[in-house]
Amino acid sequence: QVQLVESGGGLVQAGGSLRHSCVASGSIFVINAMGWYRQAPGKQRELVARITSDGSTYYADSAKGRFTISRDNAKNTVCLQMNSLKPEDTAVYYCRMVVRRDPSGPQYQYWGQGTQVTVSS
Repeated sequence: QVQLVESGGGLVQAGGSLRHSCVASGSIFVINAMGWYRQAPGKQRELVARITSDGSTYYADSAKGRFTISRDNAKNTVCLQMNSLKPEDTAVYYCRMVVRRDPSGPQYQYWGQGTQVTVSS
């Protein structure tokens, strides 16, 4: 099995910054895509940012220019640096990783436990 553990999040004033980290452990051969999602109350979970194994990134329009996703393959870690935070960024943030557990096996997706981000105005 594979476990994802998130850290970071918290309460911050508008305009502030926060940094999320997510570390994977367990039976891992390779991690392909890594990403961050968020879910605000009453809304569907949405993609915030994604990074592939070769470092290509994608950002939701709401995150462009303010958030930066990065990964450390040696440490099985993905981070999300969030700057210029706005009240509308308030949500539970989840990391997601697509993992291959052995060279010839299928890929599985795993999710972190979620961390609350609250941005006050």
